[in-house]
Amino acid sequence: MTTATLPKDHIIDERLDEALSTRYLSYALSTIMNRALPDVRDGLKPVHRRLLYAMLQLKLEPGAKFKKSARVVGDVIGRFHPHGELAIYDALVRLAQDFSVRYPLIDGQGNFGNVDGDNAAAMRYTEARLTAHAESLLVSISEDTVDFRETYDGEEMEPIVLPGGFPNLLANGATGIAVGMATSIPPHNIGELCAALLHLIKHPNAGIDKLMSFIPGPDFPTGGIIVDSMTEIRDSYARGKGGFRIRARWHREEGARGAYVVVVTEIPYQVQKSRLIEKIADLVMSKKTPLLADVRDESDAEVRLVLEPKNRTIDAAVLMESLFRQTDLESRFSLNMNVLDANQVPGVMSLRDVLNAYLAHRREVLLRRSRYRLNKINQRLEIVKGYLIAFLNLDEVIRIIREEDRPKQDLMKAFKLTEVQAEAILNLRLRSLRKLEEMELKSENRALTKEKKELNALLKSDDLQWKHISGEVRDARKKFGETSPLGKRRTSFEQLPEIHITEDELLLTREPITVICSEKGWIRTLKGHCEPDQEVKYKEGDKARFFFHAETTDKLVLFGTNGRFYTLDADKLPGGRGHGEPVRLMIDLGNDHEIVALFKHQPGRRLLVASSKGHGLQVDEDNVLAAKRGGKQILNVSGDAEAQACTFVDGDMVGVIGDNRKLLVFPLKEVPIMPRGRGVLLQRYRDGGLADVTVYDRKQGLTCLDKGGRVHTFGDLRDWQGKRGNAGRLPPKGFPRRHRFH
Repeated sequence: MTTATLPKDHIIDERLDEALSTRYLSYALSTIMNRALPDVRDGLKPVHRRLLYAMLQLKLEPGAKFKKSARVVGDVIGRFHPHGELAIYDALVRLAQDFSVRYPLIDGQGNFGNVDGDNAAAMRYTEARLTAHAESLLVSISEDTVDFRETYDGEEMEPIVLPGGFPNLLANGATGIAVGMATSIPPHNIGELCAALLHLIKHPNAGIDKLMSFIPGPDFPTGGIIVDSMTEIRDSYARGKGGFRIRARWHREEGARGAYVVVVTEIPYQVQKSRLIEKIADLVMSKKTPLLADVRDESDAEVRLVLEPKNRTIDAAVLMESLFRQTDLESRFSLNMNVLDANQVPGVMSLRDVLNAYLAHRREVLLRRSRYRLNKINQRLEIVKGYLIAFLNLDEVIRIIREEDRPKQDLMKAFKLTEVQAEAILNLRLRSLRKLEEMELKSENRALTKEKKELNALLKSDDLQWKHISGEVRDARKKFGETSPLGKRRTSFEQLPEIHITEDELLLTREPITVICSEKGWIRTLKGHCEPDQEVKYKEGDKARFFFHAETTDKLVLFGTNGRFYTLDADKLPGGRGHGEPVRLMIDLGNDHEIVALFKHQPGRRLLVASSKGHGLQVDEDNVLAAKRGGKQILNVSGDAEAQACTFVDGDMVGVIGDNRKLLVFPLKEVPIMPRGRGVLLQRYRDGGLADVTVYDRKQGLTCLDKGGRVHTFGDLRDWQGKRGNAGRLPPKGFPRRHRFH
């Protein structure tokens, strides 16, 4: 049916941009809520939650007989998660890999992949069942402890969140990339988490320093060594954002006649061993690591990489320091605790916030379970009391049942029974009419009455509730903590050794590259110096923004709208295949901030930066280099002001143009050189703000580009020259209408 033949009530008249934005927003929210971000309460995404719940309903508890993974995947697709079987099986496989998750939630039988990066066998060949950790997450789910919702087809119900018998979010961590936001949470040691939870229950106002005395840092399933200082780790946990540097664990093994080899026994988390060996071998073959002669993989069930130095006089620590800088023997795991809270609102939480959210969830589960049990007790007590009345008046009850036409109503009238009690008495079997049964009923009545009293006291007392939760946490610690097979801490902490590596020892090869960064922040490099007109592919809906030549030894400088400068190493950027990687994964640039400028660092150069409110300052480029992912604050912005422009100082005059198309030029010496700050007012605006700023040589004139890339030069600008902070005037005839100089 064509549009012309559709009924009028089937045609919606709507602007294309509004329709697209509305639908894209719905897609973005769906990605955030249902795919990428975990729930802070159980630490799971919907696909993982549905997997575990489906396996519970298949009776795949620990100790049960294994079932084919294909059966599990089919059940999840058909009942809960109507997506591709490969995506669901990949999620199942990851939950079973002891090198991917700290505490596996699925017990796998068969080939589930390895640390080399080999894929798992097809789902028809592997089998699965739940682990004790998953069972703890699901315990008491049938006791009205969590809310349920209809499945996608409305035929069944699925849990919105699991009861969460242990803190899975921090214990196993989570990663995911949504639309406009991402999450990255490392795994931690369950024993340490339980200790921190117990302290937080007892001392609700405990600070981050006290909590870190129990949780010193992540505990990765592949071990390794964290080399960040405790100050850096504390800052990351306090903000909920940061990162951890992880190094491989190694030791020296002596050989004959003074020779030795270095043996690596643990590699950083999420580093594929096969690719790591391939990278080291490439460095040896291309002679980019002059200290190393050979690398061998002698691994079996345990990792064992053997590194052979060129000669026995080489210091093993120097050899390893060079490899840490050149390979993934040292990697970085970012921390971004961006999660969905109990109201399904995404946000970044600190370590303390995450622990408190988990405890609040456990309290809610306790209260709901107690109310559910109390309701069941009341129902049972009603029946038991009816039975006791029947036993006390057994002969009369039997007479009424045998002789009366309406025994139910007569029983209710004769003994003041409820309808439920009368129905239960009528359904009572004759074999139950014995003295022993009466004694058992009296005993049950006493036990239920006692339990009811305890539950009522629990529901009324905060202290009793937290005491009960403390008991549950202690049980989890005893079951999964230090004494359990997976409980011992694997990742240790060390200070960085003070070893100076020269350029010759590191031997970074200087090679030409072309840096490309798209409008949406996807960055990559191409080998050689390519021309801008070369065909370069971008993601759908994305396009080119930054394109410049550099070398692998260069440092790149990125300036964000938050007024911070970030530093990137050119040799660590992803290669030209594919679309690259989001630059936000390499630096801590918030989702609510954009890239203002990206360029190759040139020592000794000076920059002029300005905000959208028209304030600016000069800064030495050497001063903007940042050693951390968090960057370096140079231009202070507040309120609705943002960093707007960054230009190189190459001249003696400043040109400023506003959104109102007013142009002002003034001497560069009126703008102070500062290490950081708000700066001085460059141009005053009644409406709008600053659009762009440039520095030019008075003798050569002001140059600018139009949309077509044509250069326009304006020499005599005396009529537009004024004092810094003036409003300016409309630009000369022929000035491009794009309100930009570059």
